[in-house]
Amino acid sequence: MPQQFLNSAERIVDAMLGESPALAQTAGDHTYDDCLPDWSPDAVAAHVRILRDAADALSQVDTDVLPPAEAVDCTVLLARVERTLFELTEVREHEWNPLCHNPGSLLHHLIERPFAPVAERLEPLAGRLGAIPDALATAREVLVDCPRVHLETAIDQFTGVAGLVRGEVDRMLGEAPALRDRVAPAQEAAIAALGEFTGWLRSKLDAAVDARDPRLGRRVWEARLWHTLDTDLTATQIRDAAATNLGRVLEEIRETAAAITGGRPSDGTVREALARAAADRPTNETIVGLARVALTEATAFVDQFELMSLVDDPCEIREMPEFARGVAIAYCDPPGLLETADVPTYYCISPTPTSWSAERVDSFYREYNNQMVRNLTVHEAMPGHFLQLAHARRAGGSKKIRAVSRSGSFVEGWATYAEELMAEHGYGGREVRLQQLKMQLRMTINAIIDQAVHCDGMTRDEALALMRDSGFQEEGEAVGKWRRVLLTSTQLSTYFVGYTEVAAIARARPTGTALRAWHDAMLSHASPPPRHLRTLLGI
Repeated sequence: MPQQFLNSAERIVDAMLGESPALAQTAGDHTYDDCLPDWSPDAVAAHVRILRDAADALSQVDTDVLPPAEAVDCTVLLARVERTLFELTEVREHEWNPLCHNPGSLLHHLIERPFAPVAERLEPLAGRLGAIPDALATAREVLVDCPRVHLETAIDQFTGVAGLVRGEVDRMLGEAPALRDRVAPAQEAAIAALGEFTGWLRSKLDAAVDARDPRLGRRVWEARLWHTLDTDLTATQIRDAAATNLGRVLEEIRETAAAITGGRPSDGTVREALARAAADRPTNETIVGLARVALTEATAFVDQFELMSLVDDPCEIREMPEFARGVAIAYCDPPGLLETADVPTYYCISPTPTSWSAERVDSFYREYNNQMVRNLTVHEAMPGHFLQLAHARRAGGSKKIRAVSRSGSFVEGWATYAEELMAEHGYGGREVRLQQLKMQLRMTINAIIDQAVHCDGMTRDEALALMRDSGFQEEGEAVGKWRRVLLTSTQLSTYFVGYTEVAAIARARPTGTALRAWHDAMLSHASPPPRHLRTLLGI
């Protein structure tokens, strides 16, 4: 039965990868590197039929006769299939969010990730470039009633994609000039189509007087939350737990600030301590270099305190590409579990856009001061996302299944737990601890506003006040988070829920088990939802 299940499950995964070039890219499968997603009604309907057949097949598997690891794989894969079905049939984001149609990451993957020589990557890149005009024509047909914030962000991102296609493809052709006749026509057609589409987005924005409200509403948001988190916690339990955690962390940050300044534990003292930290901050020219220093420093700290096993995989720190900016300050871009080439993980960090005023830039770097960048690097790289996902690539079991069923709650939960772990072991002293607690306030408030905005009608002013007053966030950070909560839904809850569940698993370390051994065990099953990790660990 186990082998029969694995064969069937991997056929289902193959079908899923064939329907979603983005999923294939994340998984590390290069079979569909020359394709873009097809969001036409007929293609979406065909995708839905495949997923329904897959859900029926997986639902009939008797998981009681499978070994624990395979039983979890079956359950998690079924959840992944059902989540995709929900997205395509209920949320239908491809019909109102132009960001779904952004080909930037699919192009950037072929341009920047050196899984093959330039000439070999240019061949599928030409295929993707050639598909852009039809893909964007489909986007114009299916997109209706787009929210203003999504249109504004898409205009910036698609402008960045055009720059990527113009500049980076020329650079690649400089290294492989024999392919110019093959690639250049597709490149020019893609640039023209991107420009036309950006103009179309601008016209939609100009006409969007009564644009769609980006808030999902409670019914859809709660359903999406369930699919996103794969947790036993209800929305009400998450809201109440976040409120409790907010009070706890506020007490801790006041005490930490008092120890730094010599004052009494109060919000004013927290602001004084944060102001001192903000005085020591990077610039657009130095932030990437600072992150590189922080990565080296954090790696040595993890090794010194034997927190978990290190890996020798490369991690490169780069500026975030223009097409990806406007949602988050940083992200980790690892090779997928199915990747066979020796390629690095990219830790991308975003400098400020050139269009920002000096005041806004200053606010940004007061928030992302030197100590905050150290904490951010813990989250994104060491021992957060980079190290966790490197361990995931070494995990046993079916890589195909696990490549498509990565849990955001576990990934983000581990990274936020890693911040706390490092700070509690003394990394960076009280100054980094202050920033880590501020980030935990942010994480907790993220969960509160995610639900309050999409379900309870929280206003912009109310959200900004909560972030500034209880989260001690700079104005620029709070405004950016307001945009992010409108651009996304439920993803902001993965940090708090994931942290809560992962930290609880860490505290369940068996007596006599070394900390490093327990952390390695937690990381040895790829990235399952935390509730399933408990099963795999036997706790």
